[in-house]
Amino acid sequence: MKEILKQVKKIELNTKKLVEGLITGNYHSIFKGTGIEFSEIREYKPGDDVRAIDWKVTARFNRPFIKEFIEERDLNVYFVLDVSASSSFGNNIEKKRKSIELIASLMFSAMKNNDAAGLFLITDKLEKFIPARKGKKHILRLITELLTFNPESKKTNLLEPFKSVSKIIKKRSIVFVVSDFFSDDFSKPLKVLKKKNDVIAVRIMDKREKEIPDIGYIELEDEETGEQILVDTSDESFRENYSKIIKENDKKLESMFRKYKIDFIEILTDESYEKPLKKFFKIRKFREIR
Repeated sequence: MKEILKQVKKIELNTKKLVEGLITGNYHSIFKGTGIEFSEIREYKPGDDVRAIDWKVTARFNRPFIKEFIEERDLNVYFVLDVSASSSFGNNIEKKRKSIELIASLMFSAMKNNDAAGLFLITDKLEKFIPARKGKKHILRLITELLTFNPESKKTNLLEPFKSVSKIIKKRSIVFVVSDFFSDDFSKPLKVLKKKNDVIAVRIMDKREKEIPDIGYIELEDEETGEQILVDTSDESFRENYSKIIKENDKKLESMFRKYKIDFIEILTDESYEKPLKKFFKIRKFREIR
């Protein structure tokens, strides 16, 4: 437990700079509350939005008045993490470790914005669910769970977990799905999840999954099934075919996200997630302004 607490503290310190310097400034403007409620009627001032003018009151007093609203901040942010065996893959850093650091950064951002954070851990089923709550104590509990949880299943199949997540989340929420998305077709439950929530897909990949280097004969093992195969990586046609299959799968995945208007972020294990996140917030903020 002492070692786990050290890891939790280390993650908190590592993410602090990113949370304060990169995310928090944009977080509020992008992930707004669930709605607005009426506050008061006041006289119009130059620069006010003319769309907020209350024409009945304006006509009564013969000078412009506007309706003022305040944002309802009561926002839940859920993190859906794929903890199947493939998440343990990584040349230098495991995909799971990268995912935990990324999620921790977003959780602390949610906390600073007074949002509630919750967690779903999935494989080919829903392994664990922790409801959204506010506060640092709760965030540290979630990070501890991320570091210590051992799933029952090694396999990935996002179909059933997405169905479960959709049923559990009753109120519209922000949902970050963090996975390598190596799964059979999950488009239908994803569509349902997106219909009720603001979904952001975060794909964590290792560059060795993108392309295989020329290093002679190697034994490849499927982390989820244990199946092993001996391949000759010096065979140029093998490397080209592998790369072609990966690119085709990438296109299908990105096409599906575009179809359902789901924001997509891809992060490699050997790169800082600061740049992809910065790009995401920039694009998202620009879209909000438009």
